[in-house]
Formats: sequence, C-alpha cells, structure tokens
Amino acid sequence: MVDRSKLDKDPLGIPVDQTRYRGMVGSLMHLTASRQDLVFAVCMCARYQAKPTKKHLEAIKRVFQYLRGTINMGLWYLKGTSMALTAYVDADHAGCHDTCRSTSGSAQVLGDKLVRWSSKKQKSTTISTTEAEYIAMSGWCAQILQMRSQLMDYSFTFNNIPLYCDNKSAITLCCNNVQHSRSKHIDIRHYFIREQAENGVVELYFVTTDYHLADIFTKALPR
Repeated sequence: MVDRSKLDKDPLGIPVDQTRYRGMVGSLMHLTASRQDLVFAVCMCARYQAKPTKKHLEAIKRVFQYLRGTINMGLWYLKGTSMALTAYVDADHAGCHDTCRSTSGSAQVLGDKLVRWSSKKQKSTTISTTEAEYIAMSGWCAQILQMRSQLMDYSFTFNNIPLYCDNKSAITLCCNNVQHSRSKHIDIRHYFIREQAENGVVELYFVTTDYHLADIFTKALPR
C-alpha cells in the first residue's frame, strides 16, 4: 500500500462491482498463509467489501501489481535449527479512520522460523498508544500460551518466553500490579498478561521500531 495512506469508507466514491472486488480479496486471502508481507494490505482492503469504491479497487490492484513483481518470494524453513519461542507485538493507535480503533499486529517465531502472524483491528477504541499496545500484548499472550501448550505435547517445555514490544509504558503497565488512575478504565480481562509475567511464563522486552518484526502488520511500509 501507499506509505502513510489509510483507507476509509469513501462514501462519496464511485461504487464498483462487489462480486469482483470480493473475489479479488478472497484470492489474496489464500496467499496470506505464506506471504506475511501481504497481510496488512489485504486485511485493510477486506474491511470494505460491503460497499467497495474505485478507491478500494485501486488499492487491491496495487497489491496484485506488487505480487507480480515478487512472485518468487516466500517463507523458507530449515531443519535442525533451534526451537526457542519468541513473540513480537505491535499496535497502530487509532489506525482506522472510520472507527478510530487500533490495529494489532503480531508475529511468533520458533527458532528462526516465522510460524504465526496476524493483523487485526481491535474490538474497542483506546484512548492512548499505551493502552492499544497493552491490549495487543494481552491478546497475543493468550496465543503464546496456546502454542506453548501444543509444543508441550511434543515434549518441548518453554518458560520465560521473550515478548517484544516497542512501547516502554505498556511494558511497565504489565509489570506493575498497582492499578492507578490511568489504567482503571481498561477492561479487567486484559490484565491476564500480568499474571503470566508474574508466573515467569513470558518476559517482556523493549525493542526499537526499526527492529520490530510485527511492525509490518500494523502499517504500510515504505519501499
């Protein structure tokens, strides 16, 4: 997608054929299982399948144009590498122009192999970047525990799983048991990650945006 460009409902735009647009989005959705560089753009275009306009059609055509030039790109999994479990979580605060909701992006790496990733709009509106990052971290912590449980069936045990985030305030909020005035409005279900951090299941680390693998799932990146 165009860097720093956000799609919206475009109510005054020229309508296009819904069936054709949905078919194009559906075709690209299959590729997101192996092309994580398409995930954010395709998921963004998929939000406007109800009433697509010419603006949305041009955005989805741009994805096809990019795909044609990168047809040989893909994931490569080598055997015999380490099995360390690592996760990256990011959030784009108020990234949706229509609802002002944030977009959560996450990546899960097993050794040096990318095994799970997602780009998803959050279900509630957040009032700060810290809250958006905190909710994203809490949600992805549950995914980490699911992966950890599956790997335990194969005799792999993981503790102190590194969880990287580029927001120090969100990390502090996860490690602080005192619920002060700035966090009282956050839904109690998101405090799930605090318990996991206390039990030593996950360890939270700061990573700069330049080295944040999940950044690709929250915004359109430059060339």
